[in-house]
Amino acid sequence: MVCDGLEFGKPINDQINIYGKQKAVIVENVRKAMEVLDFIGSEDQLQEAKSHKTNNMQDYGLVSIITPTWACADFIAETIESVQAQTYENWELLIQDDCSTDNTLDVVKPYMEADKRIKYECNPQNSGAAITRNNALRRAKGRWIAFLDSDDLWLSAKLEHQLKFMTDNGYHFSYTGYEEIDENSQKTGVRISGPKHVAKLGMFSFCWPGCLTVMYNSDHIGLLQIADIKKNNDYAMWLKVIQKTDCFLLDECLARYRRGRVGSVSTHGYSTMIRWHYKLWHEAMGMNAFVSLFWTGVNLVCGVYKKMHYVKNYSAAILGKH
Repeated sequence: MVCDGLEFGKPINDQINIYGKQKAVIVENVRKAMEVLDFIGSEDQLQEAKSHKTNNMQDYGLVSIITPTWACADFIAETIESVQAQTYENWELLIQDDCSTDNTLDVVKPYMEADKRIKYECNPQNSGAAITRNNALRRAKGRWIAFLDSDDLWLSAKLEHQLKFMTDNGYHFSYTGYEEIDENSQKTGVRISGPKHVAKLGMFSFCWPGCLTVMYNSDHIGLLQIADIKKNNDYAMWLKVIQKTDCFLLDECLARYRRGRVGSVSTHGYSTMIRWHYKLWHEAMGMNAFVSLFWTGVNLVCGVYKKMHYVKNYSAAILGKH
């Protein structure tokens, strides 16, 4: 007679030992089966993760990142690291030094030695931002051209999202939203966007794109070189690009612009800004005095419009400090 696995008429101790061994074998077999299932599950998850990464990391071609620098040793390491953190990895960072008077090269050198995608070159003499950008553009080998000044930052998905946006829609020229940070890399609570579609007249009216957000397709646009003007040389470049293709906004905040850094040309007053706008139209674009004054006035009016509609102030407490 058997009851719950034990048989009457046989020594109980022997039966308990046998039962215990059988139970141990069963437990061990169950454990091994669970390990197999866990392994299969892990492999499936791994393959799924690899597939997901492959699907989302399409190779859109090489991106050449134009980074002019002058005396930015305190900030350029953070800029470089924001590029290295990109989820899209097919890029070259072209740092063009305008004869910095600080230890910029000492900061850049370890990054350059560890990462061959980072390439440094120094101008033969101090030449200004326009010539420095021109020199870097002539070094570029990428299908895509992007811009990042040596004190600004990108969020890690910037290249990936913008390349997908442009490729999916067949765009050759685009920009994104961005936010402002201070000298200590703390958010100021200001975010900037712009019109979703900027045609030639719109770009003449105002420089809507932030330089650190712009990307264009060099296969479509070709090599650009701009006039030697101190300020608005990025605007001069967009005015050339817009004559070949329209510009489109990816309405995501994907970059961080450092506002108010000592020595930055962005910290000058309105009278200086007016003179620089006039020089843009008169010297860089070759327009006569009357037309240059007209577009300078339009720029000023549209600048007010941009502040009213595309510059948003948020609470730093809500946004967080990082």
